[in-house]
Amino acid sequence: QVQLVEAGGTLVQPGGSLRLSCVASGFTFRSANMAWYRQTPGQERELVARISNTGGIMHYLPSVKGRFTISRANAKNTLFLQMNSLKPEDTGVYYCNAPDTGHWGQGTQVTVSS
Repeated sequence: QVQLVEAGGTLVQPGGSLRLSCVASGFTFRSANMAWYRQTPGQERELVARISNTGGIMHYLPSVKGRFTISRANAKNTLFLQMNSLKPEDTGVYYCNAPDTGHWGQGTQVTVSS
């Protein structure tokens, strides 16, 4: 059974940092491309960052490039999203995604507010 479990979301002040994690099970994680999405109520879910199976190729939403870093620890079946210099517009539910197979995590809430 494929499972993606996100963690790390919380309330954080503008300018602060958070590190999200996604622990994967039920498939060969090291062979899978992975991605982070986010969604605010009333808006479409948007791709935030993606990473190739080896971690050698990364892509970022322009508004987060330079602030966010996607990474992975294949030996631990874990995907990360390091978020720095957070802005209120970064608020949303962040979802772990395996795009090759369409699997999603349950999401973790990130709220950036003073």
